[in-house]
Amino acid sequence: MLNYLRTPETRTTQIVPTIGFSMTNFTTHNFSITAFDMAGQGKYRNLWETYYINSQAVIFVVDSTDRLRMAVARDELWMILDHKDVSGRPIPILVLANKMDVKDALTSAEVSISLGLDLIRGHKWNIHSTCALNGAGVQEALEWLSNEIKTYLDSRK
Repeated sequence: MLNYLRTPETRTTQIVPTIGFSMTNFTTHNFSITAFDMAGQGKYRNLWETYYINSQAVIFVVDSTDRLRMAVARDELWMILDHKDVSGRPIPILVLANKMDVKDALTSAEVSISLGLDLIRGHKWNIHSTCALNGAGVQEALEWLSNEIKTYLDSRK
């Protein structure tokens, strides 16, 4: 997903799963964003919580074609939401149901049900279907997120 947000000159043509961690800076809707792409493999998940305390939002990307791992994605999302550095602050939560271009992908409504998004309390949240390859749905999702981050930051003044 972050590859699409890079400038055209810095994008890579080979998309591979993240191993470990990578950082990307980009600008969207008048916000300068530093995003940390953290691998979803189990052995890397303990790195995630290091970044919660300074975050102003959470973007959770889920593979909407992987029905078998949806329960794992739900558990991981809720582990994030229940963490003391996230649960105590009303930061916005954006879920990206990626790979919408693939036949038989779950709809964003189906992903929402699978992840239990309607149970989220204390955070504004939204879900968007996206395609990281061509960027479909990404700008709309980031527009929502930018507005919510602004609201969150204004509320802290």
